[in-house]
Amino acid sequence: MRLNYKFCIFLFQLIFLLSCENSDDRETSVNEEVTSGILKGMDISFLPEVRNSNVVVKNRSGEIEDILVTASENGVNTIRLRLWKNPLSTTSGFRRVKQLSDEIHNFDLNVLLSVHYSDTWADPGNQETPAVWQNADYETLKDSVYDYTKRIIEDIQPEYIQIGNEINSGFLHPIGHIDQMNQMKELIGQGIQAVRNTDEQTKIILHFAGHENSDSFFYQLNALDFDIIGLSYYPMWHGKSLAALDNSIDRLETNYDKKILLVETAYPFTLDWFDQTNNIIGSEGQILSEFEPTPQGQKAYFLQIKSIMNASENRIGFMSWGSEWIAFKGENATNGSPYENQAFWDFEHQALPVFDVFE
Repeated sequence: MRLNYKFCIFLFQLIFLLSCENSDDRETSVNEEVTSGILKGMDISFLPEVRNSNVVVKNRSGEIEDILVTASENGVNTIRLRLWKNPLSTTSGFRRVKQLSDEIHNFDLNVLLSVHYSDTWADPGNQETPAVWQNADYETLKDSVYDYTKRIIEDIQPEYIQIGNEINSGFLHPIGHIDQMNQMKELIGQGIQAVRNTDEQTKIILHFAGHENSDSFFYQLNALDFDIIGLSYYPMWHGKSLAALDNSIDRLETNYDKKILLVETAYPFTLDWFDQTNNIIGSEGQILSEFEPTPQGQKAYFLQIKSIMNASENRIGFMSWGSEWIAFKGENATNGSPYENQAFWDFEHQALPVFDVFE
């Protein structure tokens, strides 16, 4: 009797699982949920340095808690990390990024890699080719981009990957400069092809800093096989109008069959400072008049960003930047954090109300 009972239970479970395979109501994966419009993410690339400093970081209840734990417990579903080729600091090098990515995956969170294809910061004004590739000719550089991207996908297995970071002026200068558009597209295409050939599930992002002129930029790249338009938005650099940002995204939605993700944004909870490092934001003239530089103002800003980036099925969410870049080197540090007042932890290293936005 016991044997028959077990067999019946097994048969019932098998039928149930098979029916779930064919059901439209089956549970979606995190990746599927994200592409449906609920991506809520943070870039925490400085986390290794914060941890190594042994600074005490607390959750919203004032309890000691690791930054990644606090993020995962408060509704963050995707973590963004930058990856440099051969940096002087190991923080954003391959080995450290892989270790942190493995840890993030153990929290059942998605990994979004911002691959800078450089040994240091890459942005519209800086797209320096890694030292090891600087003497390569065009054909060799294409092979290098393919092989490097393939290794990233194989070893780190990110759910999302940016082929370049803020590539308004191209990347891998001078060969991949935007003035050399065909070469730029070929190099991006090598990265894309490496992803497609290695893991078809990984979503590919092309990242433009700001939103003005984004329409004409993506017009030039529209033939490439990518999935997501990525944008940065910082009021002091990209205009003090969220309505203008919204309108630009409307145009992108109209003109391109792509998902749209705000991969970088930030806002201060104060204009004060803790360490002796000059902060990026220090005056009201650098921010939006409708959102005060207070913990509640920071939260209100991100609530509005969330509303904008979930207003349609093509807008799939937002990522905060510098949220973990707290004043971890101490009060007297002159090489500390210029983002300390835009972080998601206050100067006592306690989590701020902005985390309500992610829940």
